Amino acid sequence: MMTMLIPVAGYAANPFLDATDDKPVSAKFRGTEWSDEIGRDEIPLTARMVTTRIAKMPWGAIFKIEFADQKSRAKKHRELRPDYFIVTDERIVLLNEEDNDAAVKKISAMEKPPEFEDGDVRGIIGEKLDHEEGPWTTTIEVKVNECTYLASHNSGHFAKVVWKKGVGLIEYSMGSGAMADGFRLKREK
Repeated sequence: MMTMLIPVAGYAANPFLDATDDKPVSAKFRGTEWSDEIGRDEIPLTARMVTTRIAKMPWGAIFKIEFADQKSRAKKHRELRPDYFIVTDERIVLLNEEDNDAAVKKISAMEKPPEFEDGDVRGIIGEKLDHEEGPWTTTIEVKVNECTYLASHNSGHFAKVVWKKGVGLIEYSMGSGAMADGFRLKREK
């Protein structure tokens, strides 16, 4: 009798975004925000980031990251919607569907990860990923223990996401051209 072993790829964990269980984990973030309504100067902005693993599959996991308890002197409260990320051994991908909760149910039932568009990738394990789509230029780069996603538009719009190995999200920033609106939040140590 002969036995043949066939390797099965399994989710080993992504060093930039992982969890040992489904319990929410929170961290304090501090930074600044700006807008035409605020005026010329940036003002302080704080928030509590909550990361929750909401699905685990043999090939990966899905996380929800949301910012709660925002504090700012701005008259108009900034809306930071939750982001959902599909995480595999090698990628962190933004789930950007009209109904993310329904998409999570569908994706978590899949036997293998869906195909990802380069424009949705927010983190990698490799050294570098460059992507251009219309006026948007995106670079994702890993240096030592950090992975930085930086997207910019020729009008001045930008997005920056920084992940740290063993920690998770450590910086989250976005803005629209000519400093019309935006924010920058960094994880407190």
